[in-house]
Amino acid sequence: MSYAFYGFALGLLLVGLRDLLFGFGEIRCSMTYMFEYPEYRRVQLPRRVARLYPSYGLYLYGEGAYAQESRGLKLTGAPVLFLPGNAGSYKQARSLGSVALRKAENLDRPIHMNVFTIDFNEELVALYGGSLRRQTQFLHESIKAILRLYKDRPDPPTGVVLVGHSMGGVVARALFALARFNPRLVSLIITQASPHQAPVLSLDPYILEFYSRVRQRWATSAEDLRNVSVLSVGGGHLDFQVRSGLTALSCPNDDLNKMSVVATAVPRSWLSTDHISIVWCKELVLATVRVLFDLIEPETGQFTESPQKRMSVLNYHFFRHPVLKPGGAQDDPVTFSAPPEAWKEVNTLRLFYSAPKEAQVKYFLFALSSRRKAYSHFHCRSNNMDMTSWLYGCTQMSGSMCVQAVDLSSQTELLPVYKAVTVKISELLSVSHLIIDASNPSGAQFVVECELQREESLTVSVQVPHVLSSGLTVSDISINSSGLLHTLQLQDFHQVYQAFRITITSHCKTTKDRLPSVYRLRVPWFHEDSFDIASIPSVSEIYSVLHSSRPDNASSALLQLHTAPNCQYKVSIRTSFPKVLGQILRFCGPVLPVYSAVMLLLMIGAQLSSIKRSGHPVGIQEGMSKSLQLHKLELPLLLLLLLLRQSWFQDVWSSLGLPAVDALPLNSAEDLSQDPKAFMQEWPRLLSPLLCVLGASIAFWGSTVLRVFVYFLSFFLAPLHRPSVSRDCGTLGLHSQILLIIFLSVLGGVTCGALALMLSSLLYLYRVLRLQMTERSLSHMLNLAPQKVSQNSENGFGASDGHSKVKECNGSHLLSESVLQDVRDDLQLHCSLATLLTFTMMLSVPSLIHWMHNLRYWIHLDPDPCWPHTVPLLISSVLLIGCNTHHLLRSKLMLNLTLHLLVPLCVGMLAFCPLHIYRVTYFLSTALTLLVCSCYF
Repeated sequence: MSYAFYGFALGLLLVGLRDLLFGFGEIRCSMTYMFEYPEYRRVQLPRRVARLYPSYGLYLYGEGAYAQESRGLKLTGAPVLFLPGNAGSYKQARSLGSVALRKAENLDRPIHMNVFTIDFNEELVALYGGSLRRQTQFLHESIKAILRLYKDRPDPPTGVVLVGHSMGGVVARALFALARFNPRLVSLIITQASPHQAPVLSLDPYILEFYSRVRQRWATSAEDLRNVSVLSVGGGHLDFQVRSGLTALSCPNDDLNKMSVVATAVPRSWLSTDHISIVWCKELVLATVRVLFDLIEPETGQFTESPQKRMSVLNYHFFRHPVLKPGGAQDDPVTFSAPPEAWKEVNTLRLFYSAPKEAQVKYFLFALSSRRKAYSHFHCRSNNMDMTSWLYGCTQMSGSMCVQAVDLSSQTELLPVYKAVTVKISELLSVSHLIIDASNPSGAQFVVECELQREESLTVSVQVPHVLSSGLTVSDISINSSGLLHTLQLQDFHQVYQAFRITITSHCKTTKDRLPSVYRLRVPWFHEDSFDIASIPSVSEIYSVLHSSRPDNASSALLQLHTAPNCQYKVSIRTSFPKVLGQILRFCGPVLPVYSAVMLLLMIGAQLSSIKRSGHPVGIQEGMSKSLQLHKLELPLLLLLLLLRQSWFQDVWSSLGLPAVDALPLNSAEDLSQDPKAFMQEWPRLLSPLLCVLGASIAFWGSTVLRVFVYFLSFFLAPLHRPSVSRDCGTLGLHSQILLIIFLSVLGGVTCGALALMLSSLLYLYRVLRLQMTERSLSHMLNLAPQKVSQNSENGFGASDGHSKVKECNGSHLLSESVLQDVRDDLQLHCSLATLLTFTMMLSVPSLIHWMHNLRYWIHLDPDPCWPHTVPLLISSVLLIGCNTHHLLRSKLMLNLTLHLLVPLCVGMLAFCPLHIYRVTYFLSTALTLLVCSCYF
């Protein structure tokens, strides 16, 4: 039964994992290519900087002739600095640098950019936060070194534009938290898939301290940093490493210079990227390069210092993309010189026009005087993608012609297959007619469709199914399309744990000259819109999930249907169970190690309880089944959260200096660790038991895999060891244990704490291997003993002589089933403890990798997140090597105390570790210390 249950739980985990990794299709980005061999010219830094940061470097990117011209670092362009992210290479700047070079060659103006890049030695800063401050300080020194290269220019740059990928974007914002940093050195930061809200994994306290310092600086100095423009771009659903909700910037609502967007909503992109491809995705690289070139002032060749222009350019290329470029909006009246035959007034509510192959001038007029009260909006779309003005409001008529008008094209929005504009008629009080410019001077063919709309008749509300309906409940709605645009308000669709499969079926009597349909999932509180294109007729499936929950109760997600007129559309909405599991793993996957550690500790508690009761530990399967008692975890935690809602209890809690209770990261994109009330909502309370089951599944199968690994590895190591029948095989004497503890402590203090922890875990694993070999030897001898006794009897020996032969074959050890049972009991217990120690070792691996990666620069890891906090864990792991079930049976008092404290420790882990995973080691160290006391006292 247990295998079936944990197999089912593992199946749920795999279904969610499959959806998370492969549930949103493939990467559709175009690759960027270098046309010439890329070169990276190292920039010499002052000796003091080079001595302080020997593993870092600053480079200038170049290709071909430009690389030759810049050998002497006599630069004239606008400086851009690329910052790689977690384990990122400085050579990732080649996509940005190569596209910038090609664009500069094709421009009429003599402007270009100098793209610099920093080598951060490919450090794992997303998992080890000890290097983040060092990287930030080196970035400051690099900016000053770059600006010194331009000091002889007549118009030297006053600052540098930063483009940061992943943690590089976080480091860029951390610049402003440095005490001696001049904010004028950086006026624009563009980040790609950077987790600004919180770290993905909090494996050490340094990364959380770093985030806290950056968050506090940007919050307390919001007014001082208002002129700094920051654009954050998230990768979308394909980026399972950094979910896009974490890329949102926390800033005041009135600070328009801080902008966040998901790649699926970026004009001319409309696609998702994974965590690495966002750097080389051609569609996004082109948008970034266009922004940078539009921000260069022709007079100086350097980036503009105007915050308004930066905001306008960023909005144009990354948000709306109207037909008029920034600064191109015409406030002056527009006059027309077209002949009378070029004008035609539309007397119907809808216009459909297909431009002929012949070049001609054509204008259509919609009179508004008689339609203001009946209609609220005017909507128009065209697949003529020329970025020119095409919608005007006439303010002065002369007969059937317009003499003077105002340009309304700035409200145009670029969609995947056509451009569209919607204007509110009530705001056009001075306009008598709307004018559509359908001229085709180049003879290009295109289609224009326009209509007058009533907003209330084109907006329909639909209730989405409950998330627990598992696709059994369907919400259907039929639309007899008499318009070009319909909006479905998806009521109660505003939480990240919701996921729906939306099926849209279209039927039309005729499909000639019809533009394709565009389905847009619009999220009012975050720029994470996604688009789907469908031909007519068609059946389209859209999987709708959110990157961030609604911050208030004011709105829900919308489904906009850009439809073909006189067609029928049927929309079916049902919950997608695999997508729900995928969303749970996307948001709560990082906290699964906490739940796995809790289940492992409870399983060991079940084994200790069995030892106390019967003298024998239960197996992994039975122990895990007994440990999965969710009420023992959920009820105390719920009581704690209820008490924290009382002000008096909060005061007592704060006066004791206790940390805030961590909440599951589901309620919003913000950090919820300071809001215990958010943990009381319905969904987290239902989700926590599911996470317990998934964590138990990981713990169960992880323990099983380790047991199988030990079993087969013992076969290979057996020839290297003498057979043993003692349960004390692989143990150490007291003096050896003391020396080993001293050695590991000194080693951890001098080099890296994770190294000492890994060695102690391997020594413990060796103890388990010796027990496995002893168990096999004893089993083999027990199987052979009856045969030897029988053989001795047949040869004329007495029973006593037969026993003497058995003893002689086994040395001086007494062969009995009780000895075998003792060894098997010890093996069960030590396998579970080895799994727990392996788990703690895995949590410290990032700091170990960082230490090994930088071993040629320094021997001691500074700062070391594993030191000295793991000293009790080292002592416990060494002393537990000599522990067995008989020792535990002799310690009634300490064993009882340990059993009573394990559940509170597990509750503490669930309360304080989801957003602080490094605290798991503290709790496990406490539990193992109690177990050592139970063995020796």
